[in-house]
Amino acid sequence: MSDRIELRGLLVRGHHGVFEYERAEGQDFVVDVALDVDTSAAARSDDLADTTDYGALALTIAGIVSGEPVNLLETLAERIATACLADPRVTSVEVGVHKPAASARLDAMNRRPSRGRPWTPTDRTGGPLDELPDQQRSHPPREMPAAGSPAVPT
Repeated sequence: MSDRIELRGLLVRGHHGVFEYERAEGQDFVVDVALDVDTSAAARSDDLADTTDYGALALTIAGIVSGEPVNLLETLAERIATACLADPRVTSVEVGVHKPAASARLDAMNRRPSRGRPWTPTDRTGGPLDELPDQQRSHPPREMPAAGSPAVPT
């Protein structure tokens, strides 16, 4: 089961960018994050300890944005995604970093990566496929239909 916790519009001043004036003067960044997390335990217990504390997460993200400058939005977004995935209950995260003052011709510059935990394929009993004998793991590759031909299941 997965639910979504979203933080939208976190406004933080930072000194990121490739240009010297961006580093010297700083500028506002707006961060959005969407976390996939199972909140059923928290719903049952009504206890903050059973869910992702989005108030604490907002402070962590603000610290990243206001902290050590980086050149690229990609680097900043990756740092934010890594911090979000530090909570083991978070299965995936989508991060939006907006740089509203980037250009007079644009509403904002935006970088939106999506990250998740590594996925391990499992057999029907829930065990990792790596633990199955070779003959149970091997499946012949399926061929894709040729371009323009109807997709017919085999």
